[in-house]
Amino acid sequence: MRPIITSLFSLFKVGPGPSSSHTIGPMTAGRLFSADCAGLPREVLARASRIRVRLFGSLSATGEGHGTDAAVLAGILGVRPEDCPQGFLSKLSAEPAREYRVELGVGSALVSLSDIVHDAVVHNYPYSNTLLAELHDAAGAILFEKAYYSVGGGFVQWDGWKAPELGDPVYPYGNMKELRNIVRSQGLNIYEIMLANEAAITGASRTTIIDGLNELLDRMEESVKHGLEGSGYLAGPLKVERKAHMLRERALALRDSPVKFLAGLNAYAFAASEENAAGGVIVTAPTCGSAGVMPALVYAMRHDMFIGDRAIREGFLAAAAVGFIAKHNASIAGAEVGCQGEIGVASAMAAAMFTDAQGNPSRYVENAAEVALEHHLGITCDPVGGYVQIPCIERNAMGAVKAFNASLISTGTRPEAHRVSLDAAIAAMAETGREMSHKFKETSMGGLAVSMVTC
Repeated sequence: MRPIITSLFSLFKVGPGPSSSHTIGPMTAGRLFSADCAGLPREVLARASRIRVRLFGSLSATGEGHGTDAAVLAGILGVRPEDCPQGFLSKLSAEPAREYRVELGVGSALVSLSDIVHDAVVHNYPYSNTLLAELHDAAGAILFEKAYYSVGGGFVQWDGWKAPELGDPVYPYGNMKELRNIVRSQGLNIYEIMLANEAAITGASRTTIIDGLNELLDRMEESVKHGLEGSGYLAGPLKVERKAHMLRERALALRDSPVKFLAGLNAYAFAASEENAAGGVIVTAPTCGSAGVMPALVYAMRHDMFIGDRAIREGFLAAAAVGFIAKHNASIAGAEVGCQGEIGVASAMAAAMFTDAQGNPSRYVENAAEVALEHHLGITCDPVGGYVQIPCIERNAMGAVKAFNASLISTGTRPEAHRVSLDAAIAAMAETGREMSHKFKETSMGGLAVSMVTC
C-alpha cells in the first residue's frame, strides 16, 4: 500500500465556511484557473473577453446554499481561502450583476456572479463536485477550458493532477494496522511519528510545525468564541436561529450538575458550526461541514478540563493520523460517501484526540476512533435547501458527544476485548458510500431535504 504523504496543514485548513468542498475547494479552483489563464500564449490572451464557470454534481444542486458561486468568483479575483476577509463572500453575493475585470498577464477578462451557472447534477466527470471553468472571446467562443474537482476537505484536483512532490516519510504507513506496527516496533507514540513524518515530508522544522499546530488550535478556539457570541438568525430561507449562546447559558445554570459538561460540549459544537454556517472563519476538521466537532472538544479540554496545550497538541496529531487514514482509504467528502465521511470522520478524529490527550496508550486511541466512526456508518448528507444548517449544526453536536462517549467506552474496557479495527470501519464506510444513492450525497434530493417542508 502506498504511504500517506499528506501534510497536516493540507488536512487542516483555515478558511470561510460553510463547506470545504463547496466553498474552500471552489475558491481554490477559481484562483487556479486565473493563474492557468495567465500562462496562456499572448495571442490567446489578446482575444480574452470573459470568464464563465459551470458547476456540476452537488456543486450545482446545493451550491447556492453553500455559497459556491461567490466562492468561485472570489477565487477568480485572486482571493485565497486563508486570507478571505470576513463578510467578503456575502458582499459578492449581494451584487450579482456587478462585473469585475481580471488581469491575465497581457490580457484581461470580465466576470460576474451571473457568469457562474448551475449545470447537470448527474454527469460523467470522475468526481461529483466538478467545476468547469471557461475563458471566452468577445463572440462567446471558448479559448480555454479546464475541469477542476473538489474532492473534499478543500482539496482540489484536475485531469493530469499529480500529488505535489514531497519528501518521504520517516515512518511510512497507509492504514491503521501499519501505523500500529510502527508504534509497537519502534516504541513511539503516534504524535512522535506524526511530527517526524511532517518534518520529513515538508522540510519544516519541529518548531515551525508546533507553531502551526498552536495556530490551528487557537483558530478553533476563536471559532467557538465567536459562535458563542452570535445571535439572531442565519442567512437563508430556513430561519434557523443561532442557539449556541442559549445552550451556553443553560450549561452555566447547571452549576454542579453531572450533565453540565455535556451541555457545554453541545454549546461549543453549536458555536463553531453556526459560525461555519454564517460564513465565518473556521478550520476544516476534516471539512467545513464538520468544523464544530473537534473545536468543541478542544475548547472543553482547555476551559472545562484544564488539559495543557502540549497534551492537546499531541492528541491533535493522533486525530490527524485518523483523518489521514480515512481520506487515504475512503473519503472525507459528503458528496462521495455521505455525512459518515464528514461528521463520522470528525467524530473519530475528536475521539482519538481526546483519548490521546489524557495520556492513554495508542491502542485505546484507535479503539475510541473506531467506536465513534462505527456509529456514524450509513449517515447520509441531506442538507435542507442546500444550506449547512439543518441537520448539519445539530449533527456536529451529536458527533462531539459521540466522540466523548467513544473515549469513555474505549478507556473503560480492555483493548484486547475490542473486536472491530479502525481499518475495518473505514472499509465499511467506503463500501457504504459506494452503494449509497447520489440523492443522499450532498445533493439535497433525498432525506430531510425532501421530507422537511421549508415553506
